[in-house]
Amino acid sequence: MNMTLANRITMLRAFMSVGVFVCIVLHGVWFRLAALALFCAAAFTDWLDGKIARETGTVTHFGAIADPFVDKILVGGAFLAFASIKSLNVPLWAVFIIIARELMVSSLRALAALGGKVLSAEKAGKFKTFFQLMAAFAILLVLNFQTMLLAGSGAHTITPQMVDIYRLTLGIPYWISVLTALVTAASGAAYLYNHWAMLQDSWSDPHLRKAQKK
Repeated sequence: MNMTLANRITMLRAFMSVGVFVCIVLHGVWFRLAALALFCAAAFTDWLDGKIARETGTVTHFGAIADPFVDKILVGGAFLAFASIKSLNVPLWAVFIIIARELMVSSLRALAALGGKVLSAEKAGKFKTFFQLMAAFAILLVLNFQTMLLAGSGAHTITPQMVDIYRLTLGIPYWISVLTALVTAASGAAYLYNHWAMLQDSWSDPHLRKAQKK
């Protein structure tokens, strides 16, 4: 059977996510610009695949699981790459919180799938994803500015004003990452609270559950 158009776009976003990660960790103005362009395109497909699936009536179980999973690859990969760049000062603990939350929610979705259920994205989760995408976009802008500034330093075109702006940008990625980690953790806590009964049921004794139902 042929894959739906929406799912093809989702898979395309997965490949673009890898491209974003690679272009961020590679040095050079053009690589960083490519990372920004790829990230914007990937973020756009996150909206596009859902719109197409709803309007064409082609919402699938694969899409319901793959779409948020690919978002995690895009965001998690970007923040991991940010943490590897010293000038951005992105704290590893914030990246750990972001990734840990995503793994927890993915585990809950896997538990639901074992029970024949599909957990769709919640409002808190959608806001979290939007916030993460905007945060990563802002950090990418800072990274591109820093890269271009350093690339032009050899041409002796840097002014005192540009140096002051550069110093101001040094703290921006740190606080954006901290705020993103807090928003991500809060949405994870809400998701865990909403599905706590399912989690309890998954770790309880199956024989005891059957006895209680009788």
